[in-house]
Amino acid sequence: MANPRTIAKLEARIHERAAHALEFEVRDPRNVLVTITKVELSKDLSRAKVFYSVLGGKSERSKAEHMLASAGGFIQRQVARVLETRKVPHLTWEFDESIEQAHKLDSAIKKALERDRIIHETGKPPAEEEQGNWDAESEPLAESEDDADDSEEGEVDEGEADEYDAEEDDATEEDGGSAGPASGRPQRG
Repeated sequence: MANPRTIAKLEARIHERAAHALEFEVRDPRNVLVTITKVELSKDLSRAKVFYSVLGGKSERSKAEHMLASAGGFIQRQVARVLETRKVPHLTWEFDESIEQAHKLDSAIKKALERDRIIHETGKPPAEEEQGNWDAESEPLAESEDDADDSEEGEVDEGEADEYDAEEDDATEEDGGSAGPASGRPQRG
């Protein structure tokens, strides 16, 4: 078992060398914009998962998968040259879906903020035509009957939001700030 600091250093070296080899040394027409996002090295240093992302759609992703499968041995030899270990970890390539998920989440947040801005300006939820662009994954949560009645009247109760902020500020002051009790040391006043 290797030291976690050693594992982190080796992961960084693998990441750096594999990215360099992909960008400058692999001569493959299928080499689209592939980005290595992270490397996870096993504790026994025998295997390394190299996570990558691709700019483009499913066809570019498929091209990148095939290109990495064929160029995997070459990239592993290039990584072996810079590692100072007795054995070189076996590289496996996995597509990193976190970037796509982050993009979907970001677009859902932008849509929600735009909807909130419209509600704040007009006092009413947007018309059905404007809400039609919500896809099935990011549909808003169903409102309760009480909330629906309030939104139909067009009144926004801002007093509750102000009271909540004031209560939160009071709670922070009573705790003595965020550094007081969290640090475990008593504060001197």
